[in-house]
Amino acid sequence: MRLLAALAALLLLFSLAGAGPARHAYHSSITELRYNAAKKQLELSVKVFTDDFEKALSQGQPKAVSLTDAGPLPLALATAYLQRTLQASTTAGAPLPLQVLGMQAENDGFWFYCKVSLPGALPGVQLRQAVLLDVFADQMNIVNIEAGGKKQSALFRAGHEQEVLTW
Repeated sequence: MRLLAALAALLLLFSLAGAGPARHAYHSSITELRYNAAKKQLELSVKVFTDDFEKALSQGQPKAVSLTDAGPLPLALATAYLQRTLQASTTAGAPLPLQVLGMQAENDGFWFYCKVSLPGALPGVQLRQAVLLDVFADQMNIVNIEAGGKKQSALFRAGHEQEVLTW
């Protein structure tokens, strides 16, 4: 129950963040994960703070990356980063490739829309949600899951990047 209250508080803070240049005292992301049994896929929406995500994408690049830059580079870098840090597999450990479909700006953040094709009906998946954990020691990644007619939440952070989610 405490976890749900903490998650609700973080969700409220995340949604109330100002629209100007982001300066925030905490580092978090929100992932909405929906199991679509009819299409045999997971549908994921990942929201990150723009400044945090740009910092991660800029590491190792010759110049700072802006998600609003023209051209394919921002989405290509974001796709590669998400495929490294957001991974799904069967509960037995077989990898399930993540496909990034697109991105959309919203206030001081960005939504990334992704899908994972499944081999068939699954009772659950193993999820690794390590987005921005390589950049911020206090990063918290909230995952809201909708599957099998029920909703649940999970919290991923340093030392707890992976969890088996069942429905």
